[in-house]
Amino acid sequence: MKKNRNKNAFAESGSFSLSADFNAKESELNYQINKKLSSKKSTIISPHKGHRDRLRNRYFETHGIGLADYEYLELLLFRSIPRADTKPLAKALIKRFGSLADVLGADYFLLLEVEGCGEAVAKDLKIIAGIAERVNRSELRKRDVFSSWDKVIAYCKAAMAHETREQFRILFLDKKNGLIADEIQQTGTVDHTPVYPREVVRRAIQLSASAIILVHNHPSGDPTPSQEDISMTHRLKDVANALGIAIHDHIIIARNGYSSFRSLKLI
Repeated sequence: MKKNRNKNAFAESGSFSLSADFNAKESELNYQINKKLSSKKSTIISPHKGHRDRLRNRYFETHGIGLADYEYLELLLFRSIPRADTKPLAKALIKRFGSLADVLGADYFLLLEVEGCGEAVAKDLKIIAGIAERVNRSELRKRDVFSSWDKVIAYCKAAMAHETREQFRILFLDKKNGLIADEIQQTGTVDHTPVYPREVVRRAIQLSASAIILVHNHPSGDPTPSQEDISMTHRLKDVANALGIAIHDHIIIARNGYSSFRSLKLI
């Protein structure tokens, strides 16, 4: 009887040992399988992998020549959206506003209406637009504005063409027609901005400006001067000329172009 008990004890002990050994080997096998599966998952190549580097390299290799507006916008969005694919949002913004310039000039709250464009993206785009405006303004300060008229128009269009309300700005010039200051005098409604000639002239005197260029926008998209625009310009010209300040031009900026009073012989 004692012998049988010892036999049974040995059998149970051996069974336990084999079971533990089997479980350990099974755990190790599962670990190795999971490890290999994880490794395979990590090596699956995403169709977007390397896209950012390729697009950046294309820009530097070609100096940007040949890149579409949405691709430029992708480059700008890389910093705002560090991981996700930026192409869908870039294309959505271009589709909504029309061009890269239109996107950068768009109102902050209109940008937020585009799906995927959150506050961080909208703010970054407006910061970039502000930087571009600052650079253009700095360029104007270095030279006679009439020797770089295209830059004046480009600067005004970038600053005002996409505003949703009328804005009245003045470029104050020195004796050599260099830019002293660019200031927004008034912001009005979608189709009207009040202008006060005496305030304009007073500011010109404070800045020791010899001449000014008037600029305002038409949110409607049509840059044709209205009769009110013409009358206001003549009133302002009379007040300014009486104090020795010249009005070189009045430019109307719109999304679809611009008009110049001087070119139209209205001033």
